[in-house]
Amino acid sequence: MSVWDDVVGQEQAVAVLDRAVREPESMTHAWLFTGPPGSGRSNAARAFAAALQCASAGCGTCRECRTAMDGTHADVTIVATEGLSIKVKEARELVQEAARRPSLGRWRVVIIEDADRLTEQAADALLKALEEPTPRTVWMLCTPSPEDVLVTVRSRTRAVRLRTPAAADVAALLHRRDGIDLSMALYAARAAQSHIGLARRLARDDGARTRRHEILTLASRIRTVGDAVAAAALIASIADEEGESSSAERDAAERARLLETLGADPGARTQPPHIRSQLKALEDDQKVRAKRFARDMVDRALIDLLSIYRDALVSAAHAPVELVNADHRGVVDQLRSTLSPEEILHAMDAIGQARERIDANVPPLLALEAMAVSLRLPR
Repeated sequence: MSVWDDVVGQEQAVAVLDRAVREPESMTHAWLFTGPPGSGRSNAARAFAAALQCASAGCGTCRECRTAMDGTHADVTIVATEGLSIKVKEARELVQEAARRPSLGRWRVVIIEDADRLTEQAADALLKALEEPTPRTVWMLCTPSPEDVLVTVRSRTRAVRLRTPAAADVAALLHRRDGIDLSMALYAARAAQSHIGLARRLARDDGARTRRHEILTLASRIRTVGDAVAAAALIASIADEEGESSSAERDAAERARLLETLGADPGARTQPPHIRSQLKALEDDQKVRAKRFARDMVDRALIDLLSIYRDALVSAAHAPVELVNADHRGVVDQLRSTLSPEEILHAMDAIGQARERIDANVPPLLALEAMAVSLRLPR
């Protein structure tokens, strides 16, 4: 067993990281993990942190490995933002944290899983720590591409580029780690386009598979402006359903845990003022998280929709490439026979533009409606 077992399809990156653990002259104080969504950036960073703390360079079974991987190690700080951005105040707190010596482990490690969400001021706050590193402190920044962080930050880190793993590798991981039936795991890995977290969700959640089916079949049903408006509303509502289904249980557990910590009666009709204020702060944080998650779910829905047009283009070109949505061959064939390759590309561009607009804080429904109007099929 090893901490690298779950970092699938990343042999070159693992070799670089393992060498840094075993050969001190190969080590550096700041690393930038890049790769497409689902490639396992944060998993690789956590595995690297565990290997650095482990006396056996990442055995995967010792206390140091286990606590570093699950985020409870005293010298490993993991920042997984639940908001739309990482503010300068949070960055300054991390700099202070990184300046401390390791208390138990061999290194003090700071992992920022969403470094692309650093505001410009927050990134500037990190620069001094990256320029004048504290001995035995390691920064690990995770982001989809190097261009997602300031060039001044990028120039002070060592790049580790991850790639999209093969669907078969993701399926094998889900089968081995999560006990998912291999055929279901392979379906989910292909449908999720090798995004490990989404593949796991698709394999385990019937509702997620149903909602994905609704998104994919939209491509064959948009023929009028009215259809387009309805399709945009459906995508938005499906994203909301995804957010509610994934956050409701978590929000309730957080509230119960806070009340328990404060010694409050969870069944009381009213709470004392100091408890109400903390509950209000928790609810505000949860709303911010929900807003981000809803936007992420819209983006995921658009990626799914994009995949059906991608399959239509692949089919039209008779390319020897496996379809992402082989189980929706009817929709793929309809798009291929109804639209020219140029029109399919135009539809894909419209989806990409909608994603860019939402990322630029255009109200999602407006961006979705504009996109859907461009996806109308000929009558």
